Amino acid sequence: MEISFLVLMVIITALAFDFTNGFHDTANAMATSIATGALRPKVAVAISAALNLIGAFLSVEVAKTISGGIVDELKITPAIVFGGLVGAIVWNLATWYFGLPSSSSHALFGGLIGATWVAAGSGAVHFGTVVQKVLVPAVASPVIAGLIALVATYLTYRITGRINEEQRRRRFRHGQVLSASLLSLAHGTNDAQKTMGIITLTLISTGSLAAGSAPPWWVVLTAGLAIAGGTYMGGWRIIRTLGHKVTEVDSPQGFAAETSAAAVILASSHVGFALSTTHVASGSVIGSGLGKDNGNVRWSVAGRMVIAWLLTLPAAAVMGAIASEVASSGPAGTTLVAVALIVISGLIYLASRRNTVDSTNINTPEVVPA
Repeated sequence: MEISFLVLMVIITALAFDFTNGFHDTANAMATSIATGALRPKVAVAISAALNLIGAFLSVEVAKTISGGIVDELKITPAIVFGGLVGAIVWNLATWYFGLPSSSSHALFGGLIGATWVAAGSGAVHFGTVVQKVLVPAVASPVIAGLIALVATYLTYRITGRINEEQRRRRFRHGQVLSASLLSLAHGTNDAQKTMGIITLTLISTGSLAAGSAPPWWVVLTAGLAIAGGTYMGGWRIIRTLGHKVTEVDSPQGFAAETSAAAVILASSHVGFALSTTHVASGSVIGSGLGKDNGNVRWSVAGRMVIAWLLTLPAAAVMGAIASEVASSGPAGTTLVAVALIVISGLIYLASRRNTVDSTNINTPEVVPA
């Protein structure tokens, strides 16, 4: 299978997105376990990275949705996919900088939809599939996960009400090692597949693979390694937001939230719904706050998260459309977009060094108003 230079650039950029997905979404699996002290930060991200890699090999249903469902694989080009990926990466880095748990998945969908719409026309976007397998799960999944977590948290405290509080906290911290691990495994079955689907879509668009093909083994392996590597870097800024700023999480709440989120994600991966693990995990954390007596959910923080969710698809779509338009003009345009991506990424990284959040200060949260 011969791969052109542009296709190689798309593959590298897709794996770069997968890497940002890893450190952007580490919070989904490990924020509550780190916040409650169930796992030390570095241990948590190492476990999450390993299980993300394993999860990447368990299913390809979501990858098939991406490669053959969202857009018409016969009407797009590698330049279009490249532009969509650039839009997704820029949005991921921007929201990471501000510590907002936005959806890497929706950034990818938005970038791809915007790039395809501008370059190939609205007919190349399968809006029915977008509504059915992206928008509906985006709205329903955090609500479902939140309700499950609310009930699970309420029952957890009622069932264990006679146990000494410190003993209960200690036992649930042990349980969180299992629940956080299950959530990391679930994350790998869903999020790693999105990059697999993008690379497969590119190979189909160039005739290297037949329409409807599943991801080749090397695509599964490289995508799994990329998201695992990003996860190990630790998305400390977003972990602090989800673990401390939304609500103060105790270990029984963390166990309930992680188990609820994992159940929703695994069920969705099985049927090929490319949902946002960020939405699910955030919904479950809010639900765990509501399920505890005298629980305190900081609705101002939750509101900012929801605004970021609403902006993600259109913002990434605009960025993807601009990048695709320039990249489609030829090799010079593609080079210009690649250079712009490197410069923007570098500037965001340098800005982040002025206010470093890492494993040493992750559990010393800022004071946040209710």
